[in-house]
Amino acid sequence: MVKIGLAEPSELIQKGFLVCHEKHTSHTFGVFHGQNPLEFSFPLVLLQVVTFIVIARILRFLLKPLRQPMVVSYILGGIILGPSVLSRKKRFREYMFPEDSDFVLKNIGVIGFMYFLFLSGVKMDLSVIKRVGKKHWYIALSGVLVPLCTTGITAIILRKSQEKELATALSVLGVSSALSITAFPVLYPIVRELNLLSSDIGRMALSTAVISDIIGIQGIIMFEACKQGEERTTTALWYLISLIVVMVSIIGGVRQAMLWIVRTTPEGKPVDQIYVIGILLGVLVAGFVADMGGLAMANGPLWLGLAVPDGPPLGATLVQKSETIIMDLLMPFSFIFVGMTTDVYSIITQWSHLQPLFYMALVAYMAKTVSTLIASRFFDMSITDSFTLSLIMSLRGEVELLLFIHWMDFKMIAKPHFSMLVILTVTVTSIVTPLISVLYDPTRPYMVNKRRTIQHTPPNTELHIVACIDGEESLAGVFNLLEVSNPTINSPFKVYALRLMELEGRAAPVFIDHENQENGSDADFNSVYNALKIFEEASGKYIKIHSFTTITSKRSVYQDICELALVKKASLIILPLYKKHLNNFNGTELLAQGNISVNANILKHAPCSVGILVNKGSCYKKHLVNSSARLSAHHFAVLFLGGSDAREALAYADRVAANPDVSLTVTRFLTHNNEGENKMEKKLDDGLVTWFWVKNERNNQVVYQEVVVKNGLETIAAIQAMNTVYYDLWIVGRKHGINPALLRGLSYWGENNELGIIGDFVASADFGSPGSVLVVQQQILRDQESASGSF
Repeated sequence: MVKIGLAEPSELIQKGFLVCHEKHTSHTFGVFHGQNPLEFSFPLVLLQVVTFIVIARILRFLLKPLRQPMVVSYILGGIILGPSVLSRKKRFREYMFPEDSDFVLKNIGVIGFMYFLFLSGVKMDLSVIKRVGKKHWYIALSGVLVPLCTTGITAIILRKSQEKELATALSVLGVSSALSITAFPVLYPIVRELNLLSSDIGRMALSTAVISDIIGIQGIIMFEACKQGEERTTTALWYLISLIVVMVSIIGGVRQAMLWIVRTTPEGKPVDQIYVIGILLGVLVAGFVADMGGLAMANGPLWLGLAVPDGPPLGATLVQKSETIIMDLLMPFSFIFVGMTTDVYSIITQWSHLQPLFYMALVAYMAKTVSTLIASRFFDMSITDSFTLSLIMSLRGEVELLLFIHWMDFKMIAKPHFSMLVILTVTVTSIVTPLISVLYDPTRPYMVNKRRTIQHTPPNTELHIVACIDGEESLAGVFNLLEVSNPTINSPFKVYALRLMELEGRAAPVFIDHENQENGSDADFNSVYNALKIFEEASGKYIKIHSFTTITSKRSVYQDICELALVKKASLIILPLYKKHLNNFNGTELLAQGNISVNANILKHAPCSVGILVNKGSCYKKHLVNSSARLSAHHFAVLFLGGSDAREALAYADRVAANPDVSLTVTRFLTHNNEGENKMEKKLDDGLVTWFWVKNERNNQVVYQEVVVKNGLETIAAIQAMNTVYYDLWIVGRKHGINPALLRGLSYWGENNELGIIGDFVASADFGSPGSVLVVQQQILRDQESASGSF
């Protein structure tokens, strides 16, 4: 008999039978030739991965409201395709997943895991070990050693009821080590999905996970070495020699070559494509070398990733060019293979043999949670934060699945054990993740009850300002705004300049204090940092600048901004937003969309007032404005429509009015017969306007006027009539407390809700003013309406 395309050993082959089946060829000539595409390997592979992606995305859509991470959808998608659900039907299994397709799925799936670990290694920053304090080390040690010991004790107690292979001391060590670690590659994607990267808990969890990985890897290396030496002791020796040679080659050779690539790449330029291709091919080489030396195939890519300098230019380029294809194309094969190997029905039939391993895993997870909780409480963390950290450290995912596959290769466990461990993994993660999001709100500390506004800042006191800088383009606008805001010797400005940089090519966010750290002169920040220093020196004693840099994701950057404003007791956050008119296209403008989502989160959670500076690129041009007393260099306009935001804008304008180089026009908008007025808001508005007018009555550079309108169209018309005069800066309150009658009929106008209706109109190309715009929002107090504050 001739064997055609013999598949992997099945139960029949193990019993002595020879199974013959038709070998799948690669390509079909099409259904019009009477051929079934599913009988050909290439269309079949495409159908398998497309089917999985569709199922996984549907699950993602259904589970996202339940705050489930993407990895849960992927694992469940594989299980649904596998023998637990769809492939339990013989006809579906034969057509979609014939036996000879398992080989393809497993190999591409392992390649997916290899590149996943490589990418995780690129993003990891091992230098965090030097920066963290004793607290992180103690929490990591207790989170690894306690479950390691308790799992080992549990295994000894249940040794008689365990299967022979799992009852050995070596298997107990391997299982205990794997169940005790917290894998950074698993934690990072979930923490990012929960938007906790820049939170205190998120930073601590990622740092602790790196330490945990370093500790746990030692146990896994010991297990691998002992496993290699089971038959011959010299094999274990050769394993250790191979390990040392590979590590020295990567650190001493590959790492130095990558540092050379970084040095030879011009600043601000991407890495040459040839280097990127070479490194990505090197992942396969590293896997081959590691597997050849018995080091486990996935270890080589992980170590290679750790050798890549994180962040730009090399690490960022590798992540940008490979992450999508790895996570969305290769990893689906990994989860399909896991799902096809998982059979929940085998758990039921083999439960008596699975109980010891189940209890070991359960004890490990519980011990890890409790030990991390106790260690966190020992360092005076709150109950909520401690419990949240312990839950984060209990998350499971891709790394655990790869270890389970590795155990199957060692024949330590069979498919029923593997299935149970996969179900445990997805169950723990699916329960823990929603609990984390419910327990921990990263915005909770920012909502304070104490007034931190310009309006409520006492006179002749230092004003604290957080100025956000997302590039050299925003420097000129911020400098000009600070300069004309009239800092004095009695009321100086303390400015906390925060350089915003997007997290690229690394996982852990970085917050740098340039005044107190050695890396304060980071090359990426040099030009901005030097410009800030020059501006501070030119300002004399009136403005003091403290420089910071945050490197984090756009979703999480608002947390660093709000945290800095909270700690430094700032009264105002200045946010840049760009609108640049295109001269060749009438009414067309470019808007920096990347800032909009960031600004929206800050407006929602800021612990103080916020000013959005729309810099059109022509801010504060030097020109002379005729005033009744003298010629002023700048002319500002305040649009006062009432409400807390308008009062904050007027309070800021009052500071500006004392600047002899500024002439100020304040226009208050009132409704006909006081229609739609809120009595409390009207009273507060009248009080502040009266105080402002009495204070500036003799200031000939201040003009106050009132306009009575009936609806929003008349409001827009009145503002448009003011545009006949050139203004360098328009100052307007955002939206809170505005009389709705003043905006009646303008509901269609709202391209940018962050600026409010009036702010968006004044900043638009339709308005036609070249002047920049400052949109002000007064601090929103927790559990209070914006109008409840008193003058």
